[in-house]
Amino acid sequence: MRRGKLISVLTLMVGIAMISVGYLMQQESKPTHYKTIKIQAVDVKNMATSSNVIVRDSEEIQTKENATLVPVEMEVAPSSIVVPPRIEVYEGMTLEEVAWQLEKTLKNDVSGHGLFIATKCIEYGVDPFIATAIIMHETGCAQMQCSNLARNCYNFGGQKGRGCGEYQRYDSIDEGLEGMIRNLYRNYYAYGLTTVEQIGPKYAEGDTWVSKINWYVNKIKYA
Repeated sequence: MRRGKLISVLTLMVGIAMISVGYLMQQESKPTHYKTIKIQAVDVKNMATSSNVIVRDSEEIQTKENATLVPVEMEVAPSSIVVPPRIEVYEGMTLEEVAWQLEKTLKNDVSGHGLFIATKCIEYGVDPFIATAIIMHETGCAQMQCSNLARNCYNFGGQKGRGCGEYQRYDSIDEGLEGMIRNLYRNYYAYGLTTVEQIGPKYAEGDTWVSKINWYVNKIKYA
């Protein structure tokens, strides 16, 4: 009887021991299994994260590329640009250059009328330097102020006529300047009197008129 109980107890203890060993073995094996699974999960997550970053970066790059590929309208230069020809009207100068040269000497009431004088001289075929020299000398416009004849009657060449005593009267500066140039053409250039020396004897009685006009001509040319 006692022997049977002893065997039963021993059997029970062996069973308990085997169960304990099995449990311990199971507990030892579980951490390794769990650890492996955890590492794999982390790796997969990192890979997924990296993939998302790569995809996202790729999308951003593609978006930037698409943004830069916006069609831009550009003006295309014409195949040939037409440059206006240089038109020389007097001694290798254009009308504007002649006007600028005259303007350097014009003073007082006639200042700012260089282009008008140049235009009318070329129109009538009169030397613009000679015409301007006569204007400056006859009306005193090279001094502090123009003469009374120029200021009151707009007569810039000392032209004879009526309306202002024995002299011709005009209604404006431009009208007076053109009247002087027109008179120079009709009464001198039209008869072949085109130089200061040829114009002098008919235009003025004084012996020094020619030298004074030539002085003004040189001053205007080389101002």
